[in-house]
Amino acid sequence: MREIVLATRNLKKVEEIRAMLADLPIRILSLADFPGIPEPQETGATFAENATIKALEAAKATGKVALADDSGLEVDALGGRPGVLSNRFAGQGASDRDKYMLILQLMDGVPEGKRTARFRAAIAIARPDGYTVVVEGTCEGRIAHEPRGEYGFGYDPIFFLPDIGKTMAELPPAEKNKISHRAKAIQAAKQLLIEMMEKNG
Repeated sequence: MREIVLATRNLKKVEEIRAMLADLPIRILSLADFPGIPEPQETGATFAENATIKALEAAKATGKVALADDSGLEVDALGGRPGVLSNRFAGQGASDRDKYMLILQLMDGVPEGKRTARFRAAIAIARPDGYTVVVEGTCEGRIAHEPRGEYGFGYDPIFFLPDIGKTMAELPPAEKNKISHRAKAIQAAKQLLIEMMEKNG
């Protein structure tokens, strides 16, 4: 069975992507299976650049096709922040709760009509020879006034989906995996992934 490497050690992200790729005949590894490989540094200015950096480094280090996701939250009232800094926005070592509570604090007093936001995901797939492709997906919503829900991770508890009437964290994984930014990007990546693995032998 062909193998790919997810360029992350985030177990929740690995679990989510594995579920989305469950219909493909591949074995999915992660950086957790390669303890000697350091975590790539996210030095890009965009989600696509960061995803590419991570996928390329993982592919070259493991000799396998690698898939990397870089994603985050863009809040219009905050000028698009936290954006590519979503993971580090509240400082090094901050918990998910620290991150979303900081956003709620910054959004205090912002009226409903100006609380628009989106989750954006870039997925890069790289071969060890350096060939890389990138696809993107977005999910539009609003910043809630308080956290709700027990599912998901990151900013999910404060990301409200008006059409559904729930936050992302109130959606069971199977439901989230149909509509999320990452789900849309993975869907676009599937055929590319199959082609990349075939060319990688």
